[in-house]
Amino acid sequence: QVQLVESGGGLVQAGGSLRLSCAASGRTFSRNAMGWFRQAPGKEREFVAAINWGSGTTYYADSVKGRFTISRDNAKSTVYLQMNSLKPEDTAVYYCAGSLRIGLLTMEFAYDYWGQGTQVTVSS
Repeated sequence: QVQLVESGGGLVQAGGSLRLSCAASGRTFSRNAMGWFRQAPGKEREFVAAINWGSGTTYYADSVKGRFTISRDNAKSTVYLQMNSLKPEDTAVYYCAGSLRIGLLTMEFAYDYWGQGTQVTVSS
């Protein structure tokens, strides 16, 4: 059974930082795509960042480019999202996703596995 478990969310002031973690178990994603999405209250879930686990190449939404960094630790089967210079508009539930496909994937339907989400709240 594949599980993705997020952690690291919380409350932070604008300008602060948080690091989200996503621990994968049940299968290896060593050659696959992983991503982070977020859903703010009253809004649809949106793409944040993606990484091709095998090559380490990354891709970001314009809204987070230069502030967020996605990375992975092969030994720990964990994907991270380092979030710096946080803004109130970054407030959302953040979801980790894993795909059976290879590449940098920005669409929800391309992902096969999802975590339960972790709340990030940025106060002004």
